[in-house]
Amino acid sequence: MKIIKRDIKHGKITVIPEMLDDLWTLYNVITKGDIVYARTTREVRYGERYNRPEKGKRISAILGLRVENVRWDRSLNRLRIHGIIRDSPDEIGALGSHHTINVELNKPLTIIKERWEKYQLERLRKATKVGISPLIVASIDDEGYCIAVIRNFNIEVKSEGKLPLPGKSRVESRRRAIQNLFSSAYKALREVWATERNPIVILGLGFIKNSFTEYLKDKDPDLTKSIIDVKGVHSTGISGINEALRSGILKKALKHLRIAEEIEAVEEVLTRIGKGKNDVAYGLKEVECAASIGAIDKLLITDTQLREATDEERLEKEELIRKVEGKGGRIIIISTEHEAGMKLHSLGGVAALLRFPLKY
Repeated sequence: MKIIKRDIKHGKITVIPEMLDDLWTLYNVITKGDIVYARTTREVRYGERYNRPEKGKRISAILGLRVENVRWDRSLNRLRIHGIIRDSPDEIGALGSHHTINVELNKPLTIIKERWEKYQLERLRKATKVGISPLIVASIDDEGYCIAVIRNFNIEVKSEGKLPLPGKSRVESRRRAIQNLFSSAYKALREVWATERNPIVILGLGFIKNSFTEYLKDKDPDLTKSIIDVKGVHSTGISGINEALRSGILKKALKHLRIAEEIEAVEEVLTRIGKGKNDVAYGLKEVECAASIGAIDKLLITDTQLREATDEERLEKEELIRKVEGKGGRIIIISTEHEAGMKLHSLGGVAALLRFPLKY
């Protein structure tokens, strides 16, 4: 993300999203009531109302919308901002009409808020860091494989395949089956990697992961250069990837991705709850109590708690965030697009790691 203009005094920031993760950041920063400006297209019909209508013509123009809702299209990984036009060129004549802007990569977008919250500015700041790139993970065992891309906010499964092996007594058939499995997994991995050539981690059970890595070295030395780690897990497929994230064995590979920090924080909440030492709070009532006396070291809150809340609920959560920040606490917004986020959601969507134990 590039921030090309920042005028907090007037609530205006202009950004250029450069990668998919930047669109996700904007999805969690832009809220109802904001004003956004972007270049978009709109169909315009010329001619009088009672004349024979002319065929519509799409015109490219910069429009300003007052935001009504922001939608993330999971199937297309696309961000759509819907609102009412409050500023447009005279020839379009669309003031007061509804319009939807499809936010595009490498195109400027201006956001105007009455008040920028500190956590929102922090999300934008983190998105401007260079060197952050998605991680490709291949999880493989002797029955199948899963190829996924881990981004700042989610785990996107790109390909899965299953291939039951013949019994151990059928040595030659078993060898051919494993070779077919490796060939299928390689083709899927190559297709994902070829797009942006992101770093790769191989996960798997026993010797299979090592054999697959050797297969890749012989098959595609160029791709092999992108392999940064090979790790063992006890689970298979997407479960193996989630296990690797929970256990922290991908921490080195994910050191630049926000998802690693989010998972670590949620797992710490669950660990403290399990120990029962009262140095953790969860649920809005407990967390507000801890915030009132400055006990919160880290506040964890799911993105849906802010994005899907009513205006009144969002203001309440933002007041809680300001209170925690005012007393030196850190805010971690947790995406519900991955397993750890759903765990926090099941706890009420709000939790806190405390500086000292409390009794409620």
